[in-house]
Amino acid sequence: MNNNFYHITVNAADGTPKQLETYQGDVLLLVNVASACGLTPQYEGLEALNRKYREQGLRVLGFPCNDFGGQEPGSMEQIQEFCKMKFGADFELLEKVKILGDDKHPLYTYLTTHAEPTGDVQWNFEKFLIARDGQIAARFSPKVTPEDADLIAAVERELAK
Repeated sequence: MNNNFYHITVNAADGTPKQLETYQGDVLLLVNVASACGLTPQYEGLEALNRKYREQGLRVLGFPCNDFGGQEPGSMEQIQEFCKMKFGADFELLEKVKILGDDKHPLYTYLTTHAEPTGDVQWNFEKFLIARDGQIAARFSPKVTPEDADLIAAVERELAK
């Protein structure tokens, strides 16, 4: 299936380019994350989702971002160490991205123009649920926690397809 989503390239935490098509067939939960945010404890819930649903095909992908209040100033090594030590987070973190402004990463340009409601990401920990076919299944505000019943229902619905 030809899908623009899968033609986007992101960088792994080590800076190596990675095509999103490597995740084709998986359900993805994309989250812009930050280590010094009031919402940072959501890392724990994201890791719980990762552990509970990974074998069914869910991939939680964290995209560190420093666009909101400078709340992710560290290097990738510092971010990864913080996530593992503080929250036991083992889901995949990708390279830090810009998600606002003229130098917005192409992934976030795609997400914010195709997901309902359209428009810029509002804050850290906004979530985009991507179906196995690369279509955007849902968008959740930063205040929607990983434990939220609607988010879990959406994840389970997509995994069942």
